[in-house]
Formats: sequence, structure tokens, C-alpha cells
Amino acid sequence: MGQGMKQSTVNTDATASVPADLIPTLDTWDRPVVVGHVRPDADCFGSMLAMALCWPGANGPSLVSLPPGSESRRLSFLVEWANVPQAEPADFLKADGFIVVDTAKVSRCNIDPSVKESWPDGRGVVNIDHHASNTLFGNVNYVDHDAGSACELVYRVIREAGREINATVASLLYAGIHSDTIGFSLPTTRASALRAAADLVACGARVEEIGERLCRGLSESEFNLERVIYANTKIVADGRIAYSTASYDEITGAGCGAADIDDQVSIPRSLVGIDMAILLTEGKPGRTRLNIRGERGLDVLPFALTLDGGGHQQSAGAIIDGSVDDAAAKVLPKAIAYLDERAKHRS
Repeated sequence: MGQGMKQSTVNTDATASVPADLIPTLDTWDRPVVVGHVRPDADCFGSMLAMALCWPGANGPSLVSLPPGSESRRLSFLVEWANVPQAEPADFLKADGFIVVDTAKVSRCNIDPSVKESWPDGRGVVNIDHHASNTLFGNVNYVDHDAGSACELVYRVIREAGREINATVASLLYAGIHSDTIGFSLPTTRASALRAAADLVACGARVEEIGERLCRGLSESEFNLERVIYANTKIVADGRIAYSTASYDEITGAGCGAADIDDQVSIPRSLVGIDMAILLTEGKPGRTRLNIRGERGLDVLPFALTLDGGGHQQSAGAIIDGSVDDAAAKVLPKAIAYLDERAKHRS
């Protein structure tokens, strides 16, 4: 990944300062492309699109990398609001720099397969992220593990640079902060996140519409998928783990696809008294995605790392080859052993 001297700000506190070289680096690029992670969520969309609008290239907004299948129906409104042009494979060859947001490692970057092997080909990369498992792959890395969202970090960068936050940018960033903190309800909801959200509301963020779209905007097919997740939810390990599954046939039978898997892990997570929630979904045949959440301070990142995954302390994930049944048979015993080992060290 990029060449030359690196500058990083990493996990100092909830308001880690923007690296001194970050904004000057961005300002040297005329044809940047903004990249997020595969299966982007609201925080990824919001941070990508806000950066594209606030750091336009020589001919208008920066391009964003959203290969086919990246947009879910529920979050497509963010792309529509931003109205930012999307990068074609040829644009990666012409780009003079890349802004990567909300992405912990190179393999998670959402890039067209035809250019992924050659990218970034020695060109500069600015890495803005809040994942604890971030590998610091950029030339300039702004990584704050304590931040509740990538959108909060992008907000800090924009304010530091003195760029305008209009109503569209405010709405994009507010949506990401709201979504990644689950409506300001997670331990990652620091005072800095609330201050940023308040400022974004003052700048014109569309609070009511964002709340409706994110919290009360299920289509019939998405509702049918939630039925599947509820019906398949099970409790194991003496009530310590709640998990659910959705096979490829169940997902497509509900009228959904891989891009529609987002925060449905909140269904098993909603059960009282559990320590860990796991959602296993087969968005593509033979490839199972795990969403793992910890409750009451449980750090699930070390567990995700044993599965070659990553993420945050209490919100992590991984991808496993095989059906949901195969993945469950492999993962659940490991999850139980992980909880047993943690309990042993606490006692």
C-alpha cells in the first residue's frame, strides 16, 4: 500500500487530533477516489460521500467506489442525496490519490475486482477509520479506536480544514453517527459524538427523515427477512449466546440480497442477559458472514481475529467459507470456549 513517509494519529483519546499531513495531502490531489468497505453501512456511505463532496477534484466532486451490488435499498437514499459520481475501473488508473474511510484493512476495500490487484500502484492513500483492528495501511493514517463512527472522524477533518458543512453533508454525517452508535445508545457514544451531532443538526441535518429511513423504513422484503432472523434465533451456552442464521435460499426467498444484510444482528442481540450475539448470513452461496456483538463490556474483537476477521471491541465480524449450518457448527463451540476462557480469567 502506498509509498513514502507515514504519519499517523492512533487511538489517543475520544478527540484524537487530525494528523498534520492529512489535509495538505488531500489538497494536493486533483483526481481522488474515495473508497469504503465491502457491503457499506450508513457510516461507510456517510463518510465516503461527505469526503467526496468536501474534497472535490479538479472537475467536481471526488469519485466514490461503489461497485455493482454495493447499495442496499434501505441506504440508497444517502447516495441519492449526495449525487456524487461513481468511479469506473478506468478512474482508478487515472486517480492521483485515494481516500479510504471506515475500512480496517486492504482486503476489505470495496473495489472492482478488475483493478483491485494493481491498486493503489504506489499512489498516496489517506486512511480514516475507527476500527481497533486497522492495519495502518495508508501513507497518512487517522485512526481513533475510541470514536463511535468514521463519520465523527470525517466531521473533525472537515472542521479542521474549515470546509463548509451544508445541509447535505450534515445529513450524511449525522446518519452515520446515528447509525453506528445505534441512536446514541452504545458505550462508544462519547461527548464528542454528541457535540458533533448537535453541530450537524444546527447545519441542517434532516433528523426526522434520517430517523424514519434508518429506523422505520423497512420494505416488505426486508420485513420478511427479519421474520426469518426472528424465527431462526436460538439461545445456547446457558443463556450467554444468542445467535441466528439466514441461508442464501432464505435471504433470496425473502426478496433480499447480500447488500440488505446490515444491522439484523440487533435481533438476537435484543435478548436480555446474553453476553454475545452472533448473526450468520449466507449472502452468497457458500460464503457465510458473521456479525458478532458483545454485551456488558465483553470484548469480541479477539474472538473475531481468531476467525481471520476484525472490527471493534464490542462489534466485530468475519467471513467463513461454507453454508450457515457449517459455519455455525464451526463457530459456536469456539464462541462458547472463548466465553469460558474469559470467565476463567475474571474469576
